[in-house]
Amino acid sequence: MNEKPPLILVAEDDKSVRLVVQQALARQGYAVQSIGTASGLWKLIESGRGDVLITDVALPDGDALDLLPRIQERRPDLPVIVMSARSTLLTAIKAQQIGVYEYLPKPFELRNLIEVAKRAIGASDAASMPVSELTSIEEGGPLVGRSRPMQEIFKAMARVVSTDLTVLVTGESGTGKELVARALHDLGSRRSGPFITTNLATIPQELLAAELFGTGKNEKFIASKQHYGCFEKAVGGTLFLDEVGDMSYEAQTRLLRVLQDGEYLPLGAQQLVKTDIRIVAATNQNLHHLMHQGLFREDLFYRLNVVPLKLPPLRERIDDIGLLVNHFQLNATKDALPTKTFAPDALRALKAWHWPGNVRELENLVKRMLVLYPKNVISAGAVEREFAKSQIDVIAESESLSASVDLHIRRYFEALKGGVPAPGLYGRVMREVEHPLIIATLEITRGNQLKAADILGLNRNTLRKKIKDLNIKAGR
Repeated sequence: MNEKPPLILVAEDDKSVRLVVQQALARQGYAVQSIGTASGLWKLIESGRGDVLITDVALPDGDALDLLPRIQERRPDLPVIVMSARSTLLTAIKAQQIGVYEYLPKPFELRNLIEVAKRAIGASDAASMPVSELTSIEEGGPLVGRSRPMQEIFKAMARVVSTDLTVLVTGESGTGKELVARALHDLGSRRSGPFITTNLATIPQELLAAELFGTGKNEKFIASKQHYGCFEKAVGGTLFLDEVGDMSYEAQTRLLRVLQDGEYLPLGAQQLVKTDIRIVAATNQNLHHLMHQGLFREDLFYRLNVVPLKLPPLRERIDDIGLLVNHFQLNATKDALPTKTFAPDALRALKAWHWPGNVRELENLVKRMLVLYPKNVISAGAVEREFAKSQIDVIAESESLSASVDLHIRRYFEALKGGVPAPGLYGRVMREVEHPLIIATLEITRGNQLKAADILGLNRNTLRKKIKDLNIKAGR
């Protein structure tokens, strides 16, 4: 006697989507029953039917996420797969908090849905997570994006937002690392505590320990007055350590001890202080590269990199530009800036730009054009003229050598007017970078090649060979 195939319930308002999903699952040998309303879904749940539930968030007579706690109370062993066109961070977090088996932002590929359904059916012991008490979460928020890279970030954040795990956020300057840290705090269990942020690149190294860990009353850094450090200020909340790659080796050692032991000693104090904070760290530097150079402690990296979140640059999420422009315009309206419209060709021009300053550059451009552009409809020509005027500012704003090099290389190719460079381009570009770099390093070391080699991270013989090959006149 043949066993009955697993029954998958599909709740979806859109008939065409419901049909496509139903046909795809039926081809895999599953029995499928589709429903178009929340009330119809609940009747099936009450009857005990179904081995897996696939549901959209928006149903004509209710929100499936509001129904899920009741479903889980009635059928705690029923895996639930949520699909949604809302595709926001808050939707992903709410789905994760409720305890869905998987969250699929629309649009998705059918093969992904089929794979998730197979895993849900096969996981006989994969009961849904317990229902957690939810706070009121509204749609929206500071993080915007429906592109695949951002949806992956949202899903990862949703999994860790209710934990105290240390998170390391990496990505280019301007990608929104502090916004991620803030969202993890505001939507997490420590939301009622303080959110303290410190930029480690802006604090003099000799004052960094006092800034982080505080001082006793007699400490020389803060004359005869007790100073509370960031760890003390962040008790019960979140401490955001920005630009962690810029810490000195000594400061790295102090931070490592805190992460290892869960306690620290303020400067000049006699008694250790226990920590009660969550740490989110961020950097735009390549920590693996710094570790290979001996500039960043490997053990500290692994303490910080418990949950890695790598934010995509804007050029890898071009589909989000229209959403971001609307988001920035809405915020600008709240700040009493003029209301204007970006024409379709202006949006196309925005999508064609390479965005060395990432989302921060886009936000500044939108605000600037809302204030300075005289017409109510912003054209592509206006956007392109703004790019031409602001290239130097973009490089300074991004604080990135790669942005300057990127601009130079693009101008070089544009000058060829469709032509092809002569062979050996890579070597020529590398020499152009190496030549001024080595000269500048020799200047600050007053010609001391041993010190210059150490700064550059080169073997002394390698530096000598480069000096000779590049025809650099070296001397004290």
